[in-house]
Amino acid sequence: MAEAAPLDAMQATASPSEDGEMERTARRTFRQLGPVRLFATGMILLLAILVARYSWDLALVRDAEAALYDLRAGNLAEAVDQDERIVMIVYTDQVLRDTGQRSPMDRTTLANALANIDQMGPKAIGIDILFDQPQDDDPLLQSALRSMQTPTHVAFATAESNTEAIQYEQQKFLEQYLADATTEKTKPASIRLETDLDGVARRWPTQPENLPPFLSNAMAPIQPAFESYEGPIRYRVPASSERPVFNKLPIDLFSDPEMAEFMADQVAGKYVLIGGDIVDYDQFDTPLTRLGDPVTGAAQMIGLEVHAHMLAQLLDDLRPRALPSWVLWGMALFAAAAGAATALIFGRAWLIALLLAGQILFFVVLPFALEPMNISTLGVPSFGLGLGWLLAYTSVGAAARVIGSKQRAFAQSALGKYLPRSIATQIMKDPDKLALHGEKREIFCVFTDLEGFTKLSHAVPPEMVAQLLNDYLDRLSDVVLEYGGTIDKFVGDAVVAFWGAPISSSDDGERAAKAAYALYEEGEAFRRNVPEGVPPIGRTRVGLHYGEAIVGNFGGEGRMQYTALGDAMNTAARLEAANKALETKVLVSRQAAERSGLDWYRPMGRVTLRGRSTPVEVFEPAPEWESTKREELAQLIAAHESGETGLVQKFTDRAAEFAHDNALTNLIKRLQQTKKGESYVLG
Repeated sequence: MAEAAPLDAMQATASPSEDGEMERTARRTFRQLGPVRLFATGMILLLAILVARYSWDLALVRDAEAALYDLRAGNLAEAVDQDERIVMIVYTDQVLRDTGQRSPMDRTTLANALANIDQMGPKAIGIDILFDQPQDDDPLLQSALRSMQTPTHVAFATAESNTEAIQYEQQKFLEQYLADATTEKTKPASIRLETDLDGVARRWPTQPENLPPFLSNAMAPIQPAFESYEGPIRYRVPASSERPVFNKLPIDLFSDPEMAEFMADQVAGKYVLIGGDIVDYDQFDTPLTRLGDPVTGAAQMIGLEVHAHMLAQLLDDLRPRALPSWVLWGMALFAAAAGAATALIFGRAWLIALLLAGQILFFVVLPFALEPMNISTLGVPSFGLGLGWLLAYTSVGAAARVIGSKQRAFAQSALGKYLPRSIATQIMKDPDKLALHGEKREIFCVFTDLEGFTKLSHAVPPEMVAQLLNDYLDRLSDVVLEYGGTIDKFVGDAVVAFWGAPISSSDDGERAAKAAYALYEEGEAFRRNVPEGVPPIGRTRVGLHYGEAIVGNFGGEGRMQYTALGDAMNTAARLEAANKALETKVLVSRQAAERSGLDWYRPMGRVTLRGRSTPVEVFEPAPEWESTKREELAQLIAAHESGETGLVQKFTDRAAEFAHDNALTNLIKRLQQTKKGESYVLG
């Protein structure tokens, strides 16, 4: 055999550069997909990115995003004790019945309550009631408003900004009404609340220039940042259902002078919000109520309480940070890239399913993780990320399947690289002979392993490892094909092959046995001809077994492999591994040896392979041994099985004769350690 090239020469002939390989891959992909499908795939990927980025602006998708946000905001809302800074004083349905007036609400009650509350020392008063219709007691209320010493902010709205609450004629009346009541202490304030398209109040309203300051901003010491803040309203939930976040008291407790004197401590030093808590009046959906308030179970929240939450948020200066646009773009790109990359992964179905579920779960959970970090997730995609991922996965997966089908067609034309030429020719003439489904077959299975190659791979450059491995596998593949075998797969430096499928013949056993020994010899030739500078390489160990296996094409749409599965393959693999413990080179099971038609074996005793309970009688090809020697060794095994220890002792006494034969020495030791045909158990 020709001398192998020196180490430096082999390194000089390393594989083409990475750039060249990438260019060839790109050209091949373009050729296999075609320009139209490639363009369509690119467009869907772009759509995936845009959907992931702008999901809050897309119909239907927006509804899913909003529902997920409400789920986050509701379940992650801060649980607090009652806020002692703010109190709500409300018209209730009972108050309306007592006053005999529902709409507009009785203004005498409000005038009397304001006069009494003003004496109790509140910080500020906010009135969430529109005075847009004339009443007989208007002069009384206007007089009370003009007399206020406490900063008082009265509801104002326009027909343009609040079309559902007020019409133009009502707006004109309201403007004149407030003009007559405005003083240095009493001023109008906007009560305009904005809801999203689904009618849920999630965010602070914009501040049009034609409106007075928003009620919360007007009442509290102004935080400059809140003048233009349009982020999420941070709703809070009560720590106990018995103590709501904000205390709520009926207004008639304050309009009656005799009762009012006992209520001073409920108002002193607090922000007072006055409005209605009436069935079907000024009710809003919020993230807390959309999915059912997690504490109170309320179906909706009154507008006055929404103002209270916003006022508390302002007092706490709590403004969740919005993620920069580039972060949202990055999330969208990542989702699309992850979907595309996942579509190119091949493996076990359950593992891929787990990977898919994990990624989808990540996109859903990510905003939940951001919410407690005072980061606004209002507008952060969640459902959109998953949808973008799915679009990318689908488009790239479809493209990958097209490429896979082209590659499978190419692989079918390359059968001769994996099957003997004669078998490949028959299959090309009659493709049905290559079963596309699993079928039970009796086959001869061969496993090989190169001793010490893993350590060698850490001792030489990667380029040299590739050169050595390719040379080694080429040599062993040629042996398998020469003897008519089917190459199942390469597992690192190991070769897996079988005889008897896809087409069987009467001499499969003989050819498999001769191939097993030839594989060992070819491994010896390889180790003698490694380049200079490469550390010593171990010998090739081989295992051969005959048994039943499931043979056929296994895989999925993207990748398929003709292979054999079953106990026969596992036993052959364990026989190969047992060579190390028994110090043999090639181990053949009795089942394979008897069907090979060869008489060149020497018995190596009975062993229990690792992970097995049934003993196996094993043999080693010894074509150089004379038949008398093999018969003598067979008599030794028979004597051990019958419990005769004398013959075992005679072989032990002759140890010097075969000291160079490690396998035979190992056999004698095993026979000494076992009794009367007992199997030697491999750990």
